[in-house]
Amino acid sequence: MKIEKSGIINSRTAQLHRVFQNKNHVRIFSKTLCNFSFYPLFLSFLLISFPVFSQQNVEASRLATIKYGTETEIASLIQSLRNENAEYLDNELVALVETTRNQQILNGVFGFFGAREKSGLEDRAIRAINERDDEANETILSAVNYLGRVKAAEAKQVIMELLNTEERRFMNAAFRALGRISSANTELADETADFLIEYYNFRDPGEENRNEVIIAMGATGSANAVPLLVDIAANTDARFPLRIAAMNALSQIGDQRGLEAILTCVNTNDANVRTAAIAALGPFTGDEVDKAILDGFRDSNYRTRIAAAQASRDRKLIAAIPYLQFRAERDDVANVKDEAIRALGEIASAAKNEEAAKIIDGMFSERKNSDRVRLISAEMLVKISANNYFSKLIIELDESKLKNQTTLYNGLLKIVSEARIEGDTGEIENIARRFLRDRGVLEKLYGLDMAANNNLKNLSEEVKALINERNESIARKARQTAERLGINTENS
Repeated sequence: MKIEKSGIINSRTAQLHRVFQNKNHVRIFSKTLCNFSFYPLFLSFLLISFPVFSQQNVEASRLATIKYGTETEIASLIQSLRNENAEYLDNELVALVETTRNQQILNGVFGFFGAREKSGLEDRAIRAINERDDEANETILSAVNYLGRVKAAEAKQVIMELLNTEERRFMNAAFRALGRISSANTELADETADFLIEYYNFRDPGEENRNEVIIAMGATGSANAVPLLVDIAANTDARFPLRIAAMNALSQIGDQRGLEAILTCVNTNDANVRTAAIAALGPFTGDEVDKAILDGFRDSNYRTRIAAAQASRDRKLIAAIPYLQFRAERDDVANVKDEAIRALGEIASAAKNEEAAKIIDGMFSERKNSDRVRLISAEMLVKISANNYFSKLIIELDESKLKNQTTLYNGLLKIVSEARIEGDTGEIENIARRFLRDRGVLEKLYGLDMAANNNLKNLSEEVKALINERNESIARKARQTAERLGINTENS
């Protein structure tokens, strides 16, 4: 029995020597282990330390996957990073993309960076297009989409050259990317619009790509495209998808010369065209515009009512408040209710309208309303004034937990975590501290968001305590939060 105990002690001592490189620590713990009665204490220490080492192992494993992993393993890693909204491995992924032609890896990384509009891969994406004979079609499409997402002005010429080849397989993505790229620069926008107009009128993009050419014209924001777009929108012989695309493009550009064509479409018999016309009125002004939007609330087609709500939101149309209230409270289509509430919230927030704010407050406070209605109303209240409504949100949050209303509770948690309080942050600090000390994973994660969003440096001890959490998501977010708050974590 003594030999058996000695073997266990020697084994644990050897492990401890490997874990601790500090000789003083090794000496102290070796002495402790000489007495077998202290073994439970040592085991407790190992259990406490385990999350730190586990987290380090995860990071090392991920780095190894990037360096040596298969396309499937890297795809799985990228999905995990997406779920965590993590960017700490971006530099390693950039280095990987520079040295590989693997289609799945390139597609995954281009997609991951593009979704976040994160720059860093422009050179590799342009190279993929220039060397397209050596790249898979999917890689080229991913590269084009990425360049559009990050609005890479330096890619304009290479994408135009790609379109000049008239290879149909690349046209859809290339037109879309070209419009996005040109939207950030007026001079670039006009040049691109002229190129697209010439392409539409004198070349053959194919019926399947004409919509994309029109959408790209709108994305540029260039007034050069307005005459052609007006002709398409007003042409009753044109296919309705083209007319709808033209009205959307005119709305994006916002030039008054496009208004008459849009108003002409408001009274058409085609519900799809009518809906698009109402939705396109947002950026325009005038009594005729207001009347057309308000008439849209009476349309039996629910999509037109949604369009009227969205146009009211874009215009901050105070005259629409009673119509929006009616739709928010009584419409039989949930999506119409949603858009009406959001429009009221935008009017209350941007136009500082107390009537709209009061309506939203009432809809949130009515506990008989559906969770969906109450959560959208809560989002709007935070947007209107997080300071004024924060206490009310917390009361309803606690009430939903007490009644086991899980959907409402989780939704309110997220909304509360996104609140940004100006001035006195005492209340939100207390709530964040409560979340950080809670046993729930969601509470901890949202508590960290609250601390970061409101610069709650007084919560440094609570944040540091979570750096050693066993849950990897919590530990990672705690480190990110500490970094944002400037908290020293060396002793954590």
